Amino acid sequence: MNTVATTPIDGQKPGTSGLRKKTRVFMQPHFLENFVQSIFDGIGGARGKTFVLGGDGRFFNERAAQVILRMAAANGAAHVIVGRDALLSTPAASHLIRLNKTDGGIIMSASHNPGGEDEDFGVKFNMANGGPAPESVTNAMFERTRTIQEYHIVTAQDVDLSTVGDTELAGMKITVVDPVADYAALMETLFDFDAIRAMFAGGFRIQFDAMCAITGPYGHEILENRLGAAPGSVVHGTPLPDFGGMHPDPNPTWAHELMDTMNGPDAPDFGAASDGDGDRNMVVGPNIYVSPSDSLAVLAANAHLAKGYAAGLKGVARSMPTSAAVDRVAEKMGLACFETPTGWKFFGNLMDDGRVSLCGEESFGTGSDHVREKDGLWAILMWLNILAKRQMSVAEIMHDHWQSYGRNYYSRHDYEAVDSDIANTMMDDLRSRFDGLVGQTIQGHRVSDADDYAYHDPVDGSVSAQQGIRVLFDGGARFVIRLSGTGTSGATIRLYLESLETDPANFDQDPQDALRWIILAAEDIAGIRARTGKSGPDVTT
Repeated sequence: MNTVATTPIDGQKPGTSGLRKKTRVFMQPHFLENFVQSIFDGIGGARGKTFVLGGDGRFFNERAAQVILRMAAANGAAHVIVGRDALLSTPAASHLIRLNKTDGGIIMSASHNPGGEDEDFGVKFNMANGGPAPESVTNAMFERTRTIQEYHIVTAQDVDLSTVGDTELAGMKITVVDPVADYAALMETLFDFDAIRAMFAGGFRIQFDAMCAITGPYGHEILENRLGAAPGSVVHGTPLPDFGGMHPDPNPTWAHELMDTMNGPDAPDFGAASDGDGDRNMVVGPNIYVSPSDSLAVLAANAHLAKGYAAGLKGVARSMPTSAAVDRVAEKMGLACFETPTGWKFFGNLMDDGRVSLCGEESFGTGSDHVREKDGLWAILMWLNILAKRQMSVAEIMHDHWQSYGRNYYSRHDYEAVDSDIANTMMDDLRSRFDGLVGQTIQGHRVSDADDYAYHDPVDGSVSAQQGIRVLFDGGARFVIRLSGTGTSGATIRLYLESLETDPANFDQDPQDALRWIILAAEDIAGIRARTGKSGPDVTT
Protein backbone atom coordinates (compact mmCIF):
# COMPACT_ATOMS: atom_id res chain seq x y z
CA MET A 1 0.00 0.00 0.00
CA ASN A 2 1.22 3.49 -0.86
CA THR A 3 0.31 6.54 1.17
CA VAL A 4 0.51 9.55 -1.13
CA ALA A 5 0.89 13.08 0.21
CA THR A 6 -1.61 15.52 -1.25
CA THR A 7 -3.23 18.90 -0.59
CA PRO A 8 -6.88 20.00 -0.77
CA ILE A 9 -8.23 20.86 -4.21
CA ASP A 10 -10.93 23.49 -4.59
CA GLY A 11 -14.27 22.67 -6.18
CA GLN A 12 -14.94 19.23 -4.71
CA LYS A 13 -18.30 19.94 -3.09
CA PRO A 14 -20.73 17.19 -4.22
CA GLY A 15 -24.26 18.14 -5.21
CA THR A 16 -27.49 16.16 -5.07
CA SER A 17 -26.03 13.55 -7.42
CA GLY A 18 -22.37 13.52 -6.46
CA LEU A 19 -19.48 15.48 -7.92
CA ARG A 20 -19.67 16.45 -11.59
CA LYS A 21 -16.90 18.22 -13.43
CA LYS A 22 -15.32 18.33 -16.85
CA THR A 23 -13.55 15.04 -17.56
CA ARG A 24 -10.18 16.75 -17.86
CA VAL A 25 -10.65 18.13 -14.33
CA PHE A 26 -11.10 14.61 -12.98
CA MET A 27 -8.01 13.55 -14.92
CA GLN A 28 -5.81 16.14 -13.21
CA PRO A 29 -3.22 14.76 -10.76
CA HIS A 30 -4.74 13.80 -7.40
CA PHE A 31 -8.25 15.14 -8.24
CA LEU A 32 -10.06 11.78 -8.45
CA GLU A 33 -7.91 10.28 -5.71
CA ASN A 34 -8.60 13.14 -3.30
CA PHE A 35 -12.33 12.83 -3.80
CA VAL A 36 -12.44 9.03 -3.52
CA GLN A 37 -10.38 9.12 -0.32
CA SER A 38 -12.77 11.75 1.00
CA ILE A 39 -15.69 9.43 0.20
CA PHE A 40 -14.13 6.63 2.23
CA ASP A 41 -13.21 8.95 5.08
CA GLY A 42 -16.63 10.63 4.99
CA ILE A 43 -18.46 7.32 5.53
CA GLY A 44 -16.27 6.34 8.44
CA GLY A 45 -13.70 4.34 6.51
CA ALA A 46 -13.78 1.40 4.12
CA ARG A 47 -12.15 -1.28 6.28
CA GLY A 48 -13.99 -4.59 6.15
CA LYS A 49 -16.77 -3.17 3.98
CA THR A 50 -18.33 -4.35 0.73
CA PHE A 51 -19.09 -1.97 -2.11
CA VAL A 52 -20.63 -2.00 -5.59
CA LEU A 53 -18.77 -0.20 -8.39
CA GLY A 54 -19.79 0.65 -11.94
CA GLY A 55 -20.57 3.45 -14.32
CA ASP A 56 -22.19 4.47 -17.58
CA GLY A 57 -19.19 3.82 -19.83
CA ARG A 58 -18.37 7.45 -20.60
CA PHE A 59 -14.78 8.51 -21.27
CA PHE A 60 -12.50 7.86 -18.25
CA ASN A 61 -14.98 5.32 -16.79
CA GLU A 62 -12.71 2.28 -16.87
CA ARG A 63 -9.57 4.22 -15.91
CA ALA A 64 -11.37 5.69 -12.89
CA ALA A 65 -12.67 2.22 -11.93
CA GLN A 66 -9.11 0.88 -11.74
CA VAL A 67 -8.08 3.79 -9.48
CA ILE A 68 -11.10 3.29 -7.22
CA LEU A 69 -10.43 -0.45 -6.92
CA ARG A 70 -6.79 0.14 -5.94
CA MET A 71 -7.86 2.74 -3.41
CA ALA A 72 -10.60 0.51 -1.96
CA ALA A 73 -8.04 -2.23 -1.45
CA ALA A 74 -5.57 0.16 0.16
CA ASN A 75 -8.28 1.43 2.49
CA GLY A 76 -9.02 -2.10 3.69
CA ALA A 77 -12.27 -2.88 1.87
CA ALA A 78 -13.14 -6.57 2.01
CA HIS A 79 -15.04 -6.97 -1.27
CA VAL A 80 -16.03 -4.95 -4.34
CA ILE A 81 -18.73 -6.11 -6.76
CA VAL A 82 -18.10 -4.47 -10.12
CA GLY A 83 -19.97 -4.60 -13.42
CA ARG A 84 -18.17 -6.24 -16.32
CA ASP A 85 -16.02 -3.66 -18.12
CA ALA A 86 -16.87 -1.32 -15.20
CA LEU A 87 -20.40 -0.89 -16.61
CA LEU A 88 -23.57 -0.59 -14.53
CA SER A 89 -26.67 1.50 -14.98
CA THR A 90 -27.47 3.58 -11.92
CA PRO A 91 -30.68 1.63 -11.11
CA ALA A 92 -28.84 -1.68 -11.62
CA ALA A 93 -26.15 -0.50 -9.20
CA SER A 94 -28.82 0.42 -6.68
CA HIS A 95 -30.32 -3.05 -7.04
CA LEU A 96 -26.95 -4.77 -6.59
CA ILE A 97 -26.31 -2.77 -3.41
CA ARG A 98 -29.65 -3.91 -1.99
CA LEU A 99 -29.51 -7.48 -3.34
CA ASN A 100 -26.07 -8.13 -1.87
CA LYS A 101 -26.67 -6.10 1.30
CA THR A 102 -23.46 -4.15 0.72
CA ASP A 103 -22.28 -1.06 2.57
CA GLY A 104 -22.95 1.14 -0.42
CA GLY A 105 -21.56 1.78 -3.87
CA ILE A 106 -19.62 4.20 -6.03
CA ILE A 107 -21.27 5.13 -9.32
CA MET A 108 -19.27 6.81 -12.08
CA SER A 109 -21.56 8.98 -14.13
CA ALA A 110 -22.57 12.51 -14.97
CA SER A 111 -26.07 11.19 -15.74
CA HIS A 112 -27.60 12.95 -18.77
CA ASN A 113 -24.63 15.28 -19.35
CA PRO A 114 -22.55 14.76 -22.53
CA GLY A 115 -19.53 12.46 -22.35
CA GLY A 116 -16.03 12.56 -23.80
CA GLU A 117 -12.58 13.85 -22.96
CA ASP A 118 -13.79 17.44 -23.35
CA GLU A 119 -17.19 16.84 -21.78
CA ASP A 120 -18.38 15.67 -18.35
CA PHE A 121 -17.61 13.01 -15.75
CA GLY A 122 -18.97 12.36 -12.29
CA VAL A 123 -18.61 10.24 -9.16
CA LYS A 124 -21.23 9.70 -6.48
CA PHE A 125 -21.72 7.48 -3.47
CA ASN A 126 -24.90 5.53 -2.79
CA MET A 127 -25.75 4.33 0.69
CA ALA A 128 -26.56 0.81 1.90
CA ASN A 129 -30.24 1.36 1.03
CA GLY A 130 -29.18 1.83 -2.60
CA GLY A 131 -30.00 5.52 -2.67
CA PRO A 132 -27.88 8.66 -3.03
CA ALA A 133 -25.96 9.82 0.03
CA PRO A 134 -27.88 12.38 2.12
CA GLU A 135 -26.53 15.86 2.73
CA SER A 136 -25.12 14.88 6.12
CA VAL A 137 -22.83 12.38 4.39
CA THR A 138 -21.94 14.49 1.35
CA ASN A 139 -21.16 17.37 3.71
CA ALA A 140 -18.78 15.10 5.64
CA MET A 141 -17.10 14.15 2.36
CA PHE A 142 -16.79 17.80 1.36
CA GLU A 143 -15.28 18.77 4.72
CA ARG A 144 -12.72 16.02 4.24
CA THR A 145 -11.78 17.37 0.79
CA ARG A 146 -10.89 20.67 2.49
CA THR A 147 -8.45 19.13 4.96
CA ILE A 148 -7.11 16.05 3.17
CA GLN A 149 -3.35 15.54 3.44
CA GLU A 150 -2.92 12.01 2.07
CA TYR A 151 -4.66 9.20 0.23
CA HIS A 152 -4.07 5.46 0.13
CA ILE A 153 -3.64 3.41 -3.05
CA VAL A 154 -2.22 0.01 -3.96
CA THR A 155 0.46 -0.21 -6.63
CA ALA A 156 -0.68 -3.00 -8.94
CA GLN A 157 -1.48 -3.99 -12.49
CA ASP A 158 -4.96 -3.30 -13.80
CA VAL A 159 -7.63 -5.76 -12.74
CA ASP A 160 -9.19 -7.76 -15.59
CA LEU A 161 -12.78 -6.49 -15.63
CA SER A 162 -13.73 -8.15 -18.92
CA THR A 163 -14.49 -11.60 -17.50
CA VAL A 164 -17.26 -12.50 -15.04
CA GLY A 165 -15.87 -14.17 -11.92
CA ASP A 166 -13.84 -13.62 -8.76
CA THR A 167 -10.33 -12.26 -8.44
CA GLU A 168 -8.26 -10.59 -5.73
CA LEU A 169 -6.34 -7.37 -5.30
CA ALA A 170 -4.05 -6.95 -2.28
CA GLY A 171 -6.27 -9.18 -0.19
CA MET A 172 -9.53 -7.58 -1.34
CA LYS A 173 -12.02 -9.82 -3.17
CA ILE A 174 -13.31 -8.49 -6.49
CA THR A 175 -16.38 -10.03 -8.08
CA VAL A 176 -17.02 -9.09 -11.71
CA VAL A 177 -20.70 -9.56 -12.56
CA ASP A 178 -22.84 -9.41 -15.67
CA PRO A 179 -24.22 -5.85 -15.40
CA VAL A 180 -27.63 -6.86 -16.78
CA ALA A 181 -28.49 -10.28 -15.35
CA ASP A 182 -29.63 -9.46 -11.79
CA TYR A 183 -31.50 -6.37 -12.93
CA ALA A 184 -33.33 -8.28 -15.67
CA ALA A 185 -34.32 -10.96 -13.15
CA LEU A 186 -35.78 -8.27 -10.91
CA MET A 187 -37.85 -6.86 -13.78
CA GLU A 188 -39.35 -10.31 -14.41
CA THR A 189 -40.68 -10.33 -10.84
CA LEU A 190 -42.39 -6.95 -11.29
CA PHE A 191 -43.99 -7.14 -14.73
CA ASP A 192 -46.10 -9.58 -16.73
CA PHE A 193 -43.50 -10.61 -19.27
CA ASP A 194 -45.89 -13.16 -20.80
CA ALA A 195 -48.46 -10.46 -21.61
CA ILE A 196 -45.81 -8.14 -23.07
CA ARG A 197 -44.31 -11.03 -25.03
CA ALA A 198 -47.73 -11.85 -26.48
CA MET A 199 -48.24 -8.21 -27.46
CA PHE A 200 -44.94 -8.22 -29.38
CA ALA A 201 -45.79 -11.57 -30.98
CA GLY A 202 -49.02 -9.96 -32.22
CA GLY A 203 -47.06 -7.39 -34.21
CA PHE A 204 -46.70 -4.56 -31.71
CA ARG A 205 -43.66 -2.47 -32.70
CA ILE A 206 -41.41 -0.34 -30.56
CA GLN A 207 -38.31 1.79 -30.90
CA PHE A 208 -36.10 2.22 -27.86
CA ASP A 209 -33.31 4.79 -28.25
CA ALA A 210 -30.48 4.02 -25.81
CA MET A 211 -28.62 7.11 -27.05
CA CYS A 212 -25.25 5.24 -27.23
CA ALA A 213 -25.35 5.07 -23.43
CA ILE A 214 -25.59 2.44 -20.71
CA THR A 215 -29.10 1.07 -21.30
CA GLY A 216 -28.28 -0.38 -24.71
CA PRO A 217 -27.21 -3.79 -23.31
CA TYR A 218 -30.21 -3.78 -20.96
CA GLY A 219 -32.58 -3.01 -23.82
CA HIS A 220 -31.12 -5.71 -26.07
CA GLU A 221 -31.35 -8.36 -23.35
CA ILE A 222 -34.75 -7.48 -21.87
CA LEU A 223 -36.73 -6.02 -24.77
CA GLU A 224 -35.37 -8.05 -27.69
CA ASN A 225 -34.03 -11.28 -26.14
CA ARG A 226 -36.45 -11.91 -23.27
CA LEU A 227 -39.61 -10.17 -24.48
CA GLY A 228 -39.27 -10.81 -28.20
CA ALA A 229 -39.35 -7.29 -29.59
CA ALA A 230 -38.21 -7.37 -33.21
CA PRO A 231 -34.43 -7.20 -33.78
CA GLY A 232 -33.49 -3.59 -34.33
CA SER A 233 -36.10 -2.31 -31.87
CA VAL A 234 -33.18 -1.01 -29.77
CA VAL A 235 -31.28 1.72 -31.62
CA HIS A 236 -27.98 3.35 -30.61
CA GLY A 237 -27.59 0.33 -28.35
CA THR A 238 -23.80 0.19 -27.92
CA PRO A 239 -22.39 2.32 -25.08
CA LEU A 240 -19.68 4.65 -26.42
CA PRO A 241 -17.22 6.81 -24.44
CA ASP A 242 -18.58 9.98 -26.07
CA PHE A 243 -22.15 8.65 -26.49
CA GLY A 244 -21.58 8.84 -30.23
CA GLY A 245 -21.52 12.62 -29.98
CA MET A 246 -25.10 12.55 -28.70
CA HIS A 247 -26.37 14.47 -25.69
CA PRO A 248 -27.84 11.51 -23.74
CA ASP A 249 -30.78 13.39 -22.26
CA PRO A 250 -34.13 11.79 -23.21
CA ASN A 251 -36.24 14.80 -24.06
CA PRO A 252 -37.79 15.95 -27.34
CA THR A 253 -34.87 18.29 -28.06
CA TRP A 254 -32.00 15.82 -27.67
CA ALA A 255 -33.83 12.62 -28.64
CA HIS A 256 -34.87 14.26 -31.91
CA GLU A 257 -34.24 11.15 -34.01
CA LEU A 258 -36.80 9.23 -31.97
CA MET A 259 -39.26 12.12 -32.17
CA ASP A 260 -38.86 12.26 -35.96
CA THR A 261 -39.56 8.53 -36.17
CA MET A 262 -42.59 8.69 -33.87
CA ASN A 263 -44.04 11.65 -35.78
CA GLY A 264 -43.29 10.06 -39.16
CA PRO A 265 -45.51 8.18 -41.60
CA ASP A 266 -44.68 4.65 -40.40
CA ALA A 267 -44.26 5.22 -36.69
CA PRO A 268 -43.94 2.23 -34.33
CA ASP A 269 -46.67 1.71 -31.74
CA PHE A 270 -44.45 2.88 -28.89
CA GLY A 271 -41.27 4.90 -28.56
CA ALA A 272 -38.97 5.43 -25.62
CA ALA A 273 -35.50 6.69 -24.75
CA SER A 274 -33.21 6.62 -21.75
CA ASP A 275 -30.25 8.70 -20.63
CA GLY A 276 -26.52 8.35 -19.96
CA ASP A 277 -26.74 6.29 -16.78
CA GLY A 278 -30.15 4.74 -17.33
CA ASP A 279 -32.21 6.41 -14.65
CA ARG A 280 -34.36 8.65 -16.87
CA ASN A 281 -36.97 7.92 -19.52
CA MET A 282 -39.04 9.53 -22.22
CA VAL A 283 -42.23 7.92 -23.51
CA VAL A 284 -43.94 8.76 -26.81
CA GLY A 285 -46.61 7.26 -29.02
CA PRO A 286 -47.31 7.89 -32.69
CA ASN A 287 -47.75 11.66 -32.92
CA ILE A 288 -48.14 12.03 -29.15
CA TYR A 289 -45.55 12.99 -26.57
CA VAL A 290 -46.17 11.99 -22.96
CA SER A 291 -44.84 14.52 -20.47
CA PRO A 292 -43.03 12.99 -17.47
CA SER A 293 -45.65 14.49 -15.16
CA ASP A 294 -48.47 12.84 -17.12
CA SER A 295 -46.50 9.61 -17.31
CA LEU A 296 -46.21 9.48 -13.51
CA ALA A 297 -49.95 10.03 -13.17
CA VAL A 298 -50.77 7.29 -15.70
CA LEU A 299 -48.45 4.83 -13.97
CA ALA A 300 -50.05 5.61 -10.61
CA ALA A 301 -53.54 5.05 -11.99
CA ASN A 302 -52.59 1.76 -13.67
CA ALA A 303 -49.83 0.26 -11.51
CA HIS A 304 -52.16 -2.48 -10.23
CA LEU A 305 -52.01 -4.05 -13.71
CA ALA A 306 -48.38 -5.05 -13.09
CA LYS A 307 -47.90 -8.09 -10.87
CA GLY A 308 -45.36 -6.41 -8.62
CA TYR A 309 -47.97 -3.79 -7.68
CA ALA A 310 -51.15 -5.88 -7.86
CA ALA A 311 -51.89 -5.28 -4.18
CA GLY A 312 -51.97 -1.53 -4.79
CA LEU A 313 -49.64 1.33 -3.99
CA LYS A 314 -48.68 2.41 -0.47
CA GLY A 315 -48.61 6.03 -1.60
CA VAL A 316 -47.12 8.29 -4.24
CA ALA A 317 -44.68 11.18 -4.25
CA ARG A 318 -43.53 13.82 -6.69
CA SER A 319 -40.94 16.55 -6.68
CA MET A 320 -42.33 20.02 -6.12
CA PRO A 321 -41.71 21.24 -9.71
CA THR A 322 -43.55 18.20 -11.12
CA SER A 323 -47.15 18.84 -12.12
CA ALA A 324 -50.02 18.03 -9.78
CA ALA A 325 -51.46 15.45 -12.20
CA VAL A 326 -50.49 12.58 -9.89
CA ASP A 327 -52.08 14.41 -6.93
CA ARG A 328 -55.44 14.15 -8.67
CA VAL A 329 -54.96 10.41 -9.15
CA ALA A 330 -53.95 9.96 -5.52
CA GLU A 331 -56.97 11.90 -4.29
CA LYS A 332 -59.38 9.81 -6.36
CA MET A 333 -57.72 6.52 -5.32
CA GLY A 334 -57.41 7.46 -1.65
CA LEU A 335 -53.60 7.33 -1.66
CA ALA A 336 -51.19 9.40 0.39
CA CYS A 337 -49.39 11.92 -1.81
CA PHE A 338 -46.15 13.67 -0.88
CA GLU A 339 -44.49 16.73 -2.42
CA THR A 340 -40.70 16.84 -1.98
CA PRO A 341 -37.75 18.90 -3.19
CA THR A 342 -35.93 17.77 -6.31
CA GLY A 343 -33.55 14.92 -5.49
CA TRP A 344 -34.17 11.19 -5.20
CA LYS A 345 -32.85 10.98 -1.63
CA PHE A 346 -36.10 12.59 -0.41
CA PHE A 347 -38.12 9.81 -2.05
CA GLY A 348 -35.73 7.27 -0.55
CA ASN A 349 -36.65 8.38 2.97
CA LEU A 350 -40.36 7.95 2.21
CA MET A 351 -39.82 4.54 0.58
CA ASP A 352 -37.60 3.26 3.39
CA ASP A 353 -40.34 4.30 5.83
CA GLY A 354 -42.99 2.40 3.86
CA ARG A 355 -44.97 5.51 2.97
CA VAL A 356 -44.77 5.41 -0.85
CA SER A 357 -44.13 2.86 -3.57
CA LEU A 358 -44.21 5.11 -6.67
CA CYS A 359 -42.52 8.44 -7.24
CA GLY A 360 -41.37 10.72 -9.99
CA GLU A 361 -39.79 13.97 -11.11
CA GLU A 362 -40.62 16.16 -14.08
CA SER A 363 -37.02 15.81 -15.25
CA PHE A 364 -37.83 12.47 -16.90
CA GLY A 365 -37.27 10.42 -13.75
CA THR A 366 -39.76 7.82 -12.53
CA GLY A 367 -39.31 4.90 -10.18
CA SER A 368 -40.64 2.76 -7.38
CA ASP A 369 -39.51 1.09 -4.19
CA HIS A 370 -37.86 -1.80 -6.10
CA VAL A 371 -34.63 0.29 -5.94
CA ARG A 372 -33.71 3.67 -4.47
CA GLU A 373 -33.01 5.46 -7.72
CA LYS A 374 -35.17 6.56 -10.58
CA ASP A 375 -35.22 3.86 -13.25
CA GLY A 376 -35.67 4.53 -16.95
CA LEU A 377 -36.12 1.00 -18.24
CA TRP A 378 -38.44 0.14 -15.34
CA ALA A 379 -40.77 2.98 -16.39
CA ILE A 380 -40.70 1.81 -20.00
CA LEU A 381 -41.56 -1.74 -18.95
CA MET A 382 -44.40 -0.44 -16.77
CA TRP A 383 -45.80 1.37 -19.81
CA LEU A 384 -45.50 -1.77 -21.93
CA ASN A 385 -47.26 -3.76 -19.19
CA ILE A 386 -50.14 -1.27 -19.14
CA LEU A 387 -50.42 -1.23 -22.93
CA ALA A 388 -50.45 -5.04 -23.02
CA LYS A 389 -53.12 -5.31 -20.34
CA ARG A 390 -55.41 -2.51 -21.52
CA GLN A 391 -54.91 -3.18 -25.24
CA MET A 392 -55.11 0.52 -26.04
CA SER A 393 -52.74 2.84 -27.85
CA VAL A 394 -50.63 5.45 -26.06
CA ALA A 395 -52.95 8.19 -27.34
CA GLU A 396 -56.05 6.29 -26.17
CA ILE A 397 -54.51 5.76 -22.73
CA MET A 398 -53.74 9.46 -22.41
CA HIS A 399 -57.14 10.68 -23.58
CA ASP A 400 -58.91 8.22 -21.29
CA HIS A 401 -56.78 9.47 -18.39
CA TRP A 402 -57.59 13.12 -19.09
CA GLN A 403 -61.31 12.32 -19.26
CA SER A 404 -61.07 10.87 -15.76
CA TYR A 405 -58.71 13.33 -14.09
CA GLY A 406 -58.49 16.46 -16.25
CA ARG A 407 -55.35 17.60 -18.05
CA ASN A 408 -52.52 19.39 -16.30
CA TYR A 409 -50.88 21.25 -19.17
CA TYR A 410 -47.22 21.41 -18.32
CA SER A 411 -43.89 22.48 -19.75
CA ARG A 412 -40.34 23.24 -18.61
CA HIS A 413 -38.22 25.97 -20.16
CA ASP A 414 -34.46 25.76 -19.56
CA TYR A 415 -32.20 28.79 -19.91
CA GLU A 416 -28.71 27.27 -19.94
CA ALA A 417 -25.20 28.58 -19.18
CA VAL A 418 -26.52 31.76 -17.59
CA ASP A 419 -24.05 33.92 -15.67
CA SER A 420 -24.39 32.74 -12.05
CA ASP A 421 -24.48 36.30 -10.66
CA ILE A 422 -27.37 37.22 -12.96
CA ALA A 423 -29.29 34.08 -12.01
CA ASN A 424 -28.77 34.52 -8.28
CA THR A 425 -29.66 38.22 -8.39
CA MET A 426 -32.93 37.35 -10.16
CA MET A 427 -33.80 34.82 -7.45
CA ASP A 428 -32.99 37.29 -4.66
CA ASP A 429 -35.12 39.98 -6.33
CA LEU A 430 -38.08 37.61 -6.58
CA ARG A 431 -37.79 36.60 -2.91
CA SER A 432 -37.97 40.24 -1.89
CA ARG A 433 -41.24 40.79 -3.78
CA PHE A 434 -43.49 37.95 -2.52
CA ASP A 435 -45.85 40.09 -0.42
CA GLY A 436 -46.36 42.60 -3.19
CA LEU A 437 -47.18 39.94 -5.76
CA VAL A 438 -50.10 38.32 -3.95
CA GLY A 439 -53.40 39.80 -5.11
CA GLN A 440 -51.98 41.31 -8.29
CA THR A 441 -53.61 40.51 -11.62
CA ILE A 442 -51.03 39.45 -14.21
CA GLN A 443 -52.04 38.58 -17.78
CA GLY A 444 -55.67 38.56 -16.61
CA HIS A 445 -55.13 36.11 -13.75
CA ARG A 446 -54.90 36.79 -10.02
CA VAL A 447 -51.81 35.74 -8.06
CA SER A 448 -53.05 33.72 -5.08
CA ASP A 449 -49.72 32.97 -3.40
CA ALA A 450 -45.95 33.27 -3.80
CA ASP A 451 -43.22 31.66 -1.73
CA ASP A 452 -39.82 29.99 -1.62
CA TYR A 453 -40.60 26.33 -1.10
CA ALA A 454 -39.30 24.64 2.06
CA TYR A 455 -39.69 20.92 2.82
CA HIS A 456 -40.10 19.42 6.26
CA ASP A 457 -39.19 15.75 5.95
CA PRO A 458 -41.83 13.69 7.81
CA VAL A 459 -39.37 10.83 8.33
CA ASP A 460 -36.18 12.39 9.70
CA GLY A 461 -37.45 15.87 10.60
CA SER A 462 -34.90 17.64 8.42
CA VAL A 463 -35.76 20.94 6.75
CA SER A 464 -34.70 21.81 3.20
CA ALA A 465 -35.17 25.52 2.49
CA GLN A 466 -35.03 27.60 -0.70
CA GLN A 467 -35.99 24.71 -2.97
CA GLY A 468 -37.68 26.81 -5.63
CA ILE A 469 -39.72 29.96 -6.03
CA ARG A 470 -43.43 29.33 -6.61
CA VAL A 471 -46.01 31.79 -7.94
CA LEU A 472 -49.56 30.41 -7.84
CA PHE A 473 -52.68 31.73 -9.55
CA ASP A 474 -56.38 31.28 -8.93
CA GLY A 475 -57.62 28.10 -10.65
CA GLY A 476 -54.56 25.96 -10.00
CA ALA A 477 -52.10 27.46 -12.50
CA ARG A 478 -48.55 28.20 -11.34
CA PHE A 479 -44.99 28.71 -12.36
CA VAL A 480 -41.87 27.63 -10.50
CA ILE A 481 -38.29 28.85 -10.93
CA ARG A 482 -35.23 26.91 -9.76
CA LEU A 483 -31.52 27.08 -10.42
CA SER A 484 -30.19 23.68 -11.41
CA GLY A 485 -27.07 22.13 -9.97
CA THR A 486 -26.61 19.36 -12.55
CA GLY A 487 -24.56 21.27 -15.11
CA THR A 488 -20.83 21.95 -15.05
CA SER A 489 -20.66 25.55 -16.26
CA GLY A 490 -22.67 28.63 -15.27
CA ALA A 491 -26.23 28.29 -14.01
CA THR A 492 -29.29 26.78 -15.62
CA ILE A 493 -32.54 28.59 -14.88
CA ARG A 494 -35.43 26.16 -14.98
CA LEU A 495 -38.91 27.63 -15.44
CA TYR A 496 -41.77 25.19 -14.81
CA LEU A 497 -45.23 26.10 -16.11
CA GLU A 498 -48.55 24.47 -15.29
CA SER A 499 -52.25 25.06 -15.86
CA LEU A 500 -55.18 22.73 -15.10
CA GLU A 501 -57.83 22.15 -17.79
CA THR A 502 -61.02 20.23 -16.91
CA ASP A 503 -63.07 20.88 -20.07
CA PRO A 504 -62.68 17.90 -22.46
CA ALA A 505 -63.21 20.26 -25.39
CA ASN A 506 -59.81 21.78 -24.57
CA PHE A 507 -57.75 18.63 -24.04
CA ASP A 508 -56.07 18.67 -27.47
CA GLN A 509 -54.25 21.98 -27.37
CA ASP A 510 -50.54 22.34 -27.94
CA PRO A 511 -49.11 22.74 -24.43
CA GLN A 512 -47.20 25.88 -25.40
CA ASP A 513 -50.47 27.43 -26.63
CA ALA A 514 -52.40 26.36 -23.54
CA LEU A 515 -49.68 27.83 -21.34
CA ARG A 516 -49.17 31.02 -23.35
CA TRP A 517 -50.63 33.36 -20.76
CA ILE A 518 -48.60 31.94 -17.90
CA ILE A 519 -45.41 32.02 -19.98
CA LEU A 520 -46.04 35.74 -20.46
CA ALA A 521 -46.93 36.18 -16.78
CA ALA A 522 -43.65 34.54 -15.72
CA GLU A 523 -41.70 36.92 -17.95
CA ASP A 524 -43.65 39.90 -16.61
CA ILE A 525 -42.80 38.90 -13.04
CA ALA A 526 -39.30 37.38 -13.30
CA GLY A 527 -37.91 38.92 -16.49
CA ILE A 528 -35.75 35.90 -17.36
CA ARG A 529 -35.37 36.87 -21.01
CA ALA A 530 -34.80 40.51 -20.23
CA ARG A 531 -32.14 39.70 -17.64
CA THR A 532 -30.29 37.03 -19.64
CA GLY A 533 -30.57 38.63 -23.07
CA LYS A 534 -31.92 35.34 -24.44
CA SER A 535 -34.81 35.42 -26.89
CA GLY A 536 -36.24 32.22 -25.46
CA PRO A 537 -35.37 28.99 -23.67
CA ASP A 538 -32.50 26.81 -24.89
CA VAL A 539 -34.51 23.65 -24.23
CA THR A 540 -38.30 23.29 -24.07
CA THR A 541 -39.88 20.11 -22.70
